[in-house]
Amino acid sequence: MSEQKDLKSGCLAALDAVNKIIIGKEDKTREILLAFLADGHIMLEDIPGVGKTTLAVAFSKALGLECRRVQFTPDVMPSDLTGFSVFDPKDRNFVYHPGSVFCNLLLADEINRTSPKTQSALLEVMEERRVTAEGVTRSVPEPFLVIATQNPFGSAGTQYLPDSQIDRFMISMTIGYPDYKSELKMAMEDGSADKLKNLGPSLSRDELLNIQKEVQKVYISGKMYEYILNLVTATRDHRAIKHGAGPRATLALVKMSRAAAWLDGRDFVTPADTLAQFPYVVRHRIRLSAAESGAEKDDVIGEIAASIKKPPMGARV
Repeated sequence: MSEQKDLKSGCLAALDAVNKIIIGKEDKTREILLAFLADGHIMLEDIPGVGKTTLAVAFSKALGLECRRVQFTPDVMPSDLTGFSVFDPKDRNFVYHPGSVFCNLLLADEINRTSPKTQSALLEVMEERRVTAEGVTRSVPEPFLVIATQNPFGSAGTQYLPDSQIDRFMISMTIGYPDYKSELKMAMEDGSADKLKNLGPSLSRDELLNIQKEVQKVYISGKMYEYILNLVTATRDHRAIKHGAGPRATLALVKMSRAAAWLDGRDFVTPADTLAQFPYVVRHRIRLSAAESGAEKDDVIGEIAASIKKPPMGARV
């Protein structure tokens, strides 16, 4: 129990360190941490300049992870991600050079600006945690987490992300502009670059892996499983939704609910845990019908959440 307390303290210390750099976005940074604890990938649909790169670097430093950033453009090749071999005339041999995915945290910036072939290469490593290059399959380091970004405005030069790839992201969110006070504080602070440079790890990579194992042990009752499934399947029957969330959303909601309970210091999941994670899990997985194109996704998700009856409260309902 004391070891679990220490791991949780390390998690909260890491979150606190990130919040000192990413000011005024405590709810978003907590969700990102939960996705990491649940061993999931994150999609950020956001405008440029809101601190996505800084956020990724801050988390990598606070959690003791190796971070790499790839700016996706049409000329980024699959081999840039997976790696390639170069002939060494001295040894008269081909030497493999690992690609950018051989890290713990990959920031895939503007993922929809690269070719479908490169997106497919990233899809394999996101799902399988391994890459195949020149006929050889290699595993990437553990943990392997992806933060991908898309600009919701301006589609010039972009490639449509297939549903199969979007579905691989455990959660999606928008960071958005900081509020007035937070942005004023950012403007007045001096040496913020030094804060990021001097940020040290509050957890080690191995400790994060141990936490991910602990999260998997968090108890979910039969009634809670039914509640989770009822929420997800309701997206498939709603009048405003053309395509609802699939089974992978159910699994993601289970994992995120467990992570939320663990971070709150509980060994069981409550309806409140699931309800808080539901919008983040399904938002990128549903498509509104043409007749309801004016409806906001968040409003539809909120309507679904309110319509599903919660199971009775209790530690092991």
